[in-house]
Amino acid sequence: MSYLYLAGLLLAAACMLLIDRRFQLFFFRDPRVAAVVTVIGVVFFLLWDFAGIGLGIFLVGHSAYMTGIMLAPEMPLEEPVFLAFLSLCTMILYTGAARLLDARSAATARSSAPSSGQGKA
Repeated sequence: MSYLYLAGLLLAAACMLLIDRRFQLFFFRDPRVAAVVTVIGVVFFLLWDFAGIGLGIFLVGHSAYMTGIMLAPEMPLEEPVFLAFLSLCTMILYTGAARLLDARSAATARSSAPSSGQGKA
């Protein structure tokens, strides 16, 4: 039994939270809303996974890097952790991109606005 994949997921999530903390993008901007969005994302993808498992589309791949702990048939412990990481990563990227686009739009608006006081005699 190896915890390497699980540890990697948790380390990657911790790194994303450090980015979040630095730029106040998601959890460090509004923890309650972020928690609700993350839970909704995880539940949605778990339902998606269970549908895929039920249809025989999704099968667990055994690896020396996984714990081998199964939460349900074809549902390893690492799957909900991965789904939480996926939701977290997506929202941090989304809010970061939105902030960059807003800043770019504001800078463009400032540079194209006529400046007052110039050209008057």
